[in-house]
Amino acid sequence: MADVGWTEKAKFLVTGGAGFIGSHFAKRLVKDYPGARVVVLDKLTYAGNLDNLRELEKEDRFTFVRGDICDAEKVGEVMESCDVCVNFAAETHVDRSLGDASSFVLTDVYGTHVLLEAARRFGLKRFVQVSTDEVYGEILGDPVSEDSPLMPTNPYAASKAGGDRIAFSYYASFGVPVVITRCSNNYGSHQYPEKLFPLFITNVLEGKKLPVYGSGRNTRDWIHVEDHCSALEALMEAEGVEGLVFNIGSGNELSVLDIAEKILRLLDGSEGLIEHVTDRPAHDRRYALNTDRIRAKVDWASRIDFDQGLSDTVRWYRENRWWWEKIKSGETYRKYYEKMYDR
Repeated sequence: MADVGWTEKAKFLVTGGAGFIGSHFAKRLVKDYPGARVVVLDKLTYAGNLDNLRELEKEDRFTFVRGDICDAEKVGEVMESCDVCVNFAAETHVDRSLGDASSFVLTDVYGTHVLLEAARRFGLKRFVQVSTDEVYGEILGDPVSEDSPLMPTNPYAASKAGGDRIAFSYYASFGVPVVITRCSNNYGSHQYPEKLFPLFITNVLEGKKLPVYGSGRNTRDWIHVEDHCSALEALMEAEGVEGLVFNIGSGNELSVLDIAEKILRLLDGSEGLIEHVTDRPAHDRRYALNTDRIRAKVDWASRIDFDQGLSDTVRWYRENRWWWEKIKSGETYRKYYEKMYDR
């Protein structure tokens, strides 16, 4: 952990903190800053899950508030006494954005604007906007730097690009101390099982097929969620980074088929479980990030070996069936799965 400095007794607001990455970050803050207070604001949509925060239930420095970042009154209530806001709140799944983009635009763009207005009004010391590498679009050449053009190819990525640029505008126009991060694909425990890793792991455990879009050769840079959180923590504390964008990645470029095969080996599953399904529209073939800036500014680099991180992740889902079985047996998940894969 970096030198905490002024953050030692800060009050942190983590929006979207009942989701996958946000819950990991909220728990990390409580552990790493023993004098700090942590507030999670989450709407608890389908991917928000209070089970992700179960270990903080009896922590007197932790508060959960149910609310929508599009609700200016609620945002004002929770942000007024805070020092830092880290915004994870977003609609995040590309497949869902292709079906209905309206909630993505509302939450990822307008909701970010509401948060920034409150941050401006209350004079926060730091506002971290968690964006994504998908804002760059498909990358077939050299890994992209933070100054590369934004060319999102799906509504999710476009909505995140909108929130990303709204955040920068509040730094440029009003001096809000914004830092923007663009991270590669995360994996780890407590990830909603519509996403690749938990979908494949839990399907193998259930003896179900692994639906692979198209050829399965699309590649991503995979980073463990705890590495992502360590980068966010470093940037949250760093001096002289306001108004800057930081790519966060690990350099673990692997295809969907690579991931499927690794998971099958760890779980002694048959490759016959792999089932190629119709590719989704505008499916970017590759994302790849240049991370020189964050290495230079805060001396950060990913630490978790991919194969070890994957093994730990598989073990967690195997040992915590209670967490994902009730999600996958619920009506919301079943309807989504039937729509996407049981055609």
